[in-house]
Amino acid sequence: MDVRRLDLGYFVRPAVEVGGEEPRVEAVLGYLVRHPRGVVLFDTGMGAATPDTEAHYRPRRRGLVEALSGAGIGLDDVALVVNCHLHFDHCGGNPLLAGKPVLVQDVELAAARQDGYTFPELVDFPGAAYEEITGEVEVWPGMWVIPTPGHTPGHQSLVVRQGDGAVVVLAGQAYDSASQFAAGELARRAALDGVEQPLPAYRSWLDRVADFDPRRVLFAHDASVWEPAR
Repeated sequence: MDVRRLDLGYFVRPAVEVGGEEPRVEAVLGYLVRHPRGVVLFDTGMGAATPDTEAHYRPRRRGLVEALSGAGIGLDDVALVVNCHLHFDHCGGNPLLAGKPVLVQDVELAAARQDGYTFPELVDFPGAAYEEITGEVEVWPGMWVIPTPGHTPGHQSLVVRQGDGAVVVLAGQAYDSASQFAAGELARRAALDGVEQPLPAYRSWLDRVADFDPRRVLFAHDASVWEPAR
């Protein structure tokens, strides 16, 4: 199985959201997985937003059709869509894929249908074909969806075991950056090694990610890649 990154644009996160004195420009990345059973698309880019949201984030979009074309495929070639969650910057291209199955955690879809979560037209568009799941599932041989809540209650990640046995985790926005993921993984390691408290808390699903022994972890808003130290 081949995993390829898709550049879907970027946006400017305001300083008030970053927690610093300056704003931060963040990538919007999707991923293409070529599986023997078909092409899987993990996240689809930024959708249309209200004028207030546009002014707040100042997005610059790269269209999904253009991004896919750069990878040598078209919309019709996509067999399955997996969104890490249903905020507008991750599911914006879903309406272009009407009729394609979209794997989503049931709690995420329920949250997305509540007022103020995202833009309704990006969720319940004509031809939306959700396949709701609860928790972990092996979608196809060597490819798993696992729950990675935190950013949203129904956030999920995609685990791909490649032909050489190496595992790649598409972590979406489970963490905003590779460095934050690394900090969480080191906190987990320290706790397991019996290092005395105080230690930083870490997200419990990191234990499940570690079970797969990933060689690379990739993110939705950071082009950096986490790799194990050993």
